[in-house]
Amino acid sequence: MPLAEELMQSWRSRLEADCSDQPPASRESIIRWLFGADLERFDSFSREDLAIAQQAMDYRYRILQQRYLRVHQAQAYKQLLQRLGSLFLIRSKIRTWVALSRDRHRTVMDVLQEVIQEMIQSDRYMGQQMRWISECTPSSRLRNALMLASVEEYCLRPIRNQPLLVYRFVNYLRRSQRAGMTQVPSGDLIRLVSEEITPDDSDNPVSLLDNQAIADYQDQQVWTEQQVLRDQVKHQFADYLREHVDPLASQWLELYLEGQSQEAIAAILKVPIKQIYRLREKISYHAVRVFGLKHNPDMVTTWLGTSLKEHSLGLTPEQWTSYWDDLSPTQRRLLELLKADQPTEAIAKALNLRTNQVVGEWSKLYLKAQELRASG
Repeated sequence: MPLAEELMQSWRSRLEADCSDQPPASRESIIRWLFGADLERFDSFSREDLAIAQQAMDYRYRILQQRYLRVHQAQAYKQLLQRLGSLFLIRSKIRTWVALSRDRHRTVMDVLQEVIQEMIQSDRYMGQQMRWISECTPSSRLRNALMLASVEEYCLRPIRNQPLLVYRFVNYLRRSQRAGMTQVPSGDLIRLVSEEITPDDSDNPVSLLDNQAIADYQDQQVWTEQQVLRDQVKHQFADYLREHVDPLASQWLELYLEGQSQEAIAAILKVPIKQIYRLREKISYHAVRVFGLKHNPDMVTTWLGTSLKEHSLGLTPEQWTSYWDDLSPTQRRLLELLKADQPTEAIAKALNLRTNQVVGEWSKLYLKAQELRASG
């Protein structure tokens, strides 16, 4: 049996468990889309090439599962724009261009839609993908889901440490802007634009012609966002400790984040050192198992870089593959619903569980990923 057929048989079993709500023809179409037209190439792959190919198929499949497969066409397209628009680098580039253009009323999403539409119409790879998807399935709904998943995967491919979408945006600007001062419309005043901008009313200008300055500014913006998020998490956790654990726990957190040792905290709070250690264990328990999972998981996991949706629980691709393979079909379905931002009540109904069971199962999955990160 050719290697491709063996792999496809494995994928059939996986989709039968993951996508039992989909008809067999749709599952077979998804497999064809993942493997591509040239199946013989798998026989010539080395072990390393095969691992990369399997990882790539798993990545595309997870994109399809998370955002597009069971979603209405309009909502799926909206989720594509939100996903691509959430990229800090492309968002900042579009905002800078809009601010310096005559069309300041346009939003990031407006420009992003134009870039994507132009890419679908003119990009050779996307043209090949569209033709292949049309061969894979006659279902317009499934074709749309496969197309959106292909667009997201293609736009996020790293090229010189930047998403491919950044370069497509640059190409879009070159084709859309009219060259030369002779193209200024009659009756319009010629605007002289400085090569420097001063963001956020600060005294530190950023040169639009200095790539290093732009990179430094973007790094500073990311750092600022992380600090704001860190402060939000700290204040909310301190309030939580004060209300649900012990007012002393909130004071311990402030001193601990200042870098004080347990002995110094005990002396400042005038509490026996054994009580401080017991308090630390109680705070650790609530931080990981209660506050971080039940009260504000999105804020905590985003801050830590361990969110399910954006960071795959902080796992490397290899760790994620091992983690995913070790899950039951119900656990995989739970993660897919969580990635799709489904509320707890809807997840409980879909899985025929109680809401507290959903929370408990998610806690186990998060802690399992935490153990895998620590072991790696």
